[in-house]
Amino acid sequence: MQIEITPEAAALHERLFTIDTHLDTPTASLPRAGWDFGARHDYVVDGTQCDLPRMVAGGLDAVVFAAYFMQGARTVAGHAVALAAVRGILENTRSVIAAHGARCGLALSAEDALRLKAEGKRAIFLSTENAYSLGTDLGVLRTFYELGVRMVGFTHMLNNEVADSSTDPRGAEWGGLSSFGRGVVAECNRLGIVVDASHASDAALEQMIELSSAPVILSHTGCRAVCDHPRNIGDDLLRRLAARGGVIQMNALPVAMVRRTENEALSAAVDAIMSQFRDAVLTPEVRAEVGKAWRAFEGKFPQPQATMADYVNHLVHAVKVAGVDHVGIGCDLDGGGGFQGLRDVAAYPAITQALLAAGLNEADLSKIWGGNTLRVFRAAERARA
Repeated sequence: MQIEITPEAAALHERLFTIDTHLDTPTASLPRAGWDFGARHDYVVDGTQCDLPRMVAGGLDAVVFAAYFMQGARTVAGHAVALAAVRGILENTRSVIAAHGARCGLALSAEDALRLKAEGKRAIFLSTENAYSLGTDLGVLRTFYELGVRMVGFTHMLNNEVADSSTDPRGAEWGGLSSFGRGVVAECNRLGIVVDASHASDAALEQMIELSSAPVILSHTGCRAVCDHPRNIGDDLLRRLAARGGVIQMNALPVAMVRRTENEALSAAVDAIMSQFRDAVLTPEVRAEVGKAWRAFEGKFPQPQATMADYVNHLVHAVKVAGVDHVGIGCDLDGGGGFQGLRDVAAYPAITQALLAAGLNEADLSKIWGGNTLRVFRAAERARA
């Protein structure tokens, strides 16, 4: 069901500075042979959710493109493969941005993003998702920073050398952050990189909030009080995040938006896939096998049906708990996010329409769509200074 956008809501959406802090386009779409970021694509045809024409159609001024790499063997060889892959993703994404330089640009700061909007261009920030690619070398953070990375996600589905994940079936390994992970927080602050706690365990998030001299972000996370999923954040931690200036960017991943009955078969299937590959060196051939395994899983255990009302429930709850200064947008498109009515970035005005209907006003939306996120980037820049 498509939401009808009123002329007033459409005009408001265009006035706002809008940013989504987590899209997996660099991994999901940009490497595809013949796929053109400058051309308009159709989700129904190729499953992709973001390109320049759809950003324009959706009034989306800026994105944070995540360089994601799955996790395998926690060995020297495994870390080397991951680092090479993430560097390749970042370099390819920079090349794509440069190739479309008349229409978009790489943003290295909050002011860059605002300047690009004033020039009529789309701003693209770079992040990395899953610090597995760091191995145990803090120097990699400097390499990523020099490639343009301004946000680093500490974990994904499994624990790594940096921190515990919220979803590792083996449970906590470090009790939150490892000693190396504490160093990663400090180095991110020194470089001016935003610390991203999405996917991290509660203990890891709590420690990031306490240790970081700049606010922590949750680039794509929901509210546990609305949907009891381990990836989501509870109200007490949400208040602590807000008290230190942090922001939760609302996720649009159906499995983390809508409660579904977890059964033994589903849990066993997830554990089996993670167990099968977590000690493997992730060569291209192995990654192809991982993709095949997850596609089979998704065919057998499809995500629940979610709606815009579910999305708004999470966002409004976060506003009530944390305050409107601590909520943003991070839909996880091209990484599993989206639902009927929000299949790609062209549909983003529907979020504005739905939030207005929920009672939020232009000042609120200005903060949620961009102001809060820019504040976090500026705070990270000041920490570096």
